[in-house]
Amino acid sequence: MKHQHLGTLDVGRIGLGTMGMSTAYTGAGSDDAESIRTINRALDLGVTLIDTAEIYGPYVNEELVGRAIAGRRDEVVIATKFGLVSHDGAGPWNLDSRPANVRAALEGSLRRLGTNHVDLYYQHRVDPTTPIEETVGALAELVAEGKVRHIGLSEAGPDTIRRAHAVYPVTALQSEYSLWTRDPEARVLAVLRELGIGLVAYSPLGRGFLTGAIRSVEDFAEDDSRKTNPRFIGENFEHNRRAVEEVTAIAAEVGATPAQVALAWVLAQGDDIVPIPGTKRVVRLEENVAADEVRLTSEQIERLTHVTPPAGEHHNVQQMTMIER
Repeated sequence: MKHQHLGTLDVGRIGLGTMGMSTAYTGAGSDDAESIRTINRALDLGVTLIDTAEIYGPYVNEELVGRAIAGRRDEVVIATKFGLVSHDGAGPWNLDSRPANVRAALEGSLRRLGTNHVDLYYQHRVDPTTPIEETVGALAELVAEGKVRHIGLSEAGPDTIRRAHAVYPVTALQSEYSLWTRDPEARVLAVLRELGIGLVAYSPLGRGFLTGAIRSVEDFAEDDSRKTNPRFIGENFEHNRRAVEEVTAIAAEVGATPAQVALAWVLAQGDDIVPIPGTKRVVRLEENVAADEVRLTSEQIERLTHVTPPAGEHHNVQQMTMIER
């Protein structure tokens, strides 16, 4: 696999998101053995960036990743996240990026991952009650101690990014980015490129929608997060299938799958952007990684850039409130 850089961090240009192995999607947690095989197959294929977070589960996804990479730590760029679990008693889904909480979160992550350092440590969501300077100051201390190698932000806006970077260099911003989630283009991408910060694109396949494999939400389990995602609900679902049909048509021209074409479009947006499609199955991983070899013409890229815009926000109302714009 080709490599590129997030700031000064060298990674394979397609990563692996592991959230769905443990939570949020239908079948999560049902086959840890296959998930572990998927992570190891990813490493075999040249994937280096493996993405997790303490909130995934919570906690169990980091444990799963730790089991999978045992004996292969030197092959992995581990990325994990803090800030959606308050460790002073408030617990999961409470924003907390106070310095003491950052340190407590990291110690737990290191233990679960079975390592003495995290390669890329993200603030999962901006904590409006804690100045970003205090949070990044704590992260800088952890870098000095050798427990963190690079720091990142997730779904932060331009002002927060600039303020954070002024305290300590930010390596990467993680944000949702795909054919039909283009929010970073308006205000964030220019700031990232000015400062030399990479973009890690989560949900580059629209939570599976852009693969063309999802025909009905009735197939989802009741606890599948897509049941409350506006793009999967009612008339929005039917509208959004138009974009999938357009991607599928171009995939037929290329001789690739819709998923591969959607990933190839993200890769074509710059050598400072790394998508992290998530999957819990080896066969889907192999399909996604093969996007590294897909070549789109400028005309195909242009058509993909102008696919039918999506109906509905990309998160539910509660989650959207935690995203800076």
